[in-house]
Amino acid sequence: METQTEKLTYCLYVRKSTESEERQVMSIDSQIKEMMKISERDNLDIVSIKRRIINKASVADRIIHHAIVRVIEPFYEKRFIHRSYASRKSKGLHKGVKELRRMMLAVTRNDTRKAYYLKCDIKKFFDSVDHDILKDILQKNIRDQDILDLLVGIIDSFHTEDRKGLPLGNYTSQLFANMYMNELDQYIKRVLRIKHYIRYSDDFVILGSSKKELIGILEKIKVFLNEKLHLRLHKEKIFLNQLSKGIDFLGYVVFPHHMVLRTRTKKRMYRKFKKNPNAESLASYIGMTKHAYSNNIRRDLLKIYFEYKKK
Repeated sequence: METQTEKLTYCLYVRKSTESEERQVMSIDSQIKEMMKISERDNLDIVSIKRRIINKASVADRIIHHAIVRVIEPFYEKRFIHRSYASRKSKGLHKGVKELRRMMLAVTRNDTRKAYYLKCDIKKFFDSVDHDILKDILQKNIRDQDILDLLVGIIDSFHTEDRKGLPLGNYTSQLFANMYMNELDQYIKRVLRIKHYIRYSDDFVILGSSKKELIGILEKIKVFLNEKLHLRLHKEKIFLNQLSKGIDFLGYVVFPHHMVLRTRTKKRMYRKFKKNPNAESLASYIGMTKHAYSNNIRRDLLKIYFEYKKK
């Protein structure tokens, strides 16, 4: 007897459209509508630097979410900008940090001239994603009504009182987030024509030759976010400074020729490791520190670990 997973594998597929080589149409068998029953979620209250509510979908829903992402992700990958580094194949945090360093070297001409950076963060991004805007974004490229209905069902399965928000626990949420923020990416690259721009999820950095230039860009971005995406920047997380001061980005303070761990990241790492100095955590933290100037940190971690083993 054919399982639901096998049915989904056969039902979901991508084929070329006859209208254009760039357009793809996603088709889905009518059975998928019966299979796709959005279940109630488990809510996990996670506390790290700040409190986050993780909405965990059912096992059946997670299987469907993975199948959907596998089908539509390649289609959208071609439309994302190169310097978008969150939740994408062959991208990631550490590659994003390295790319920022390359940008810094380029804009300063190998650290020989003064330059500035603008760093921003979207306020409560996942809670603020507007469902109607997200659905309009999907409708721009997806022509098959069945798969649109399926995606709309996933979007509407979670919302706040004003029908906004993406559940952090959904596999589809990261792709939806990139689709949503791609609207900002395209505006910055195609309309504002900004060359040195990089984004990781809801954090982004723009490099420029003057503060005045970056202030002008900031005001245009604020208007675009508010009018087109119904998003706001976090006022306390807008930073405008000289590049030589270093950019606090993704857990590191990044300079053109080197980077160091952010002080807060380092303190949190020491605190957690002292509570539970196991081999797995040691390997993870050593791997993290290899990307930064941190010989002393690695030495301290090894000392903590071996002292614990002697007890």
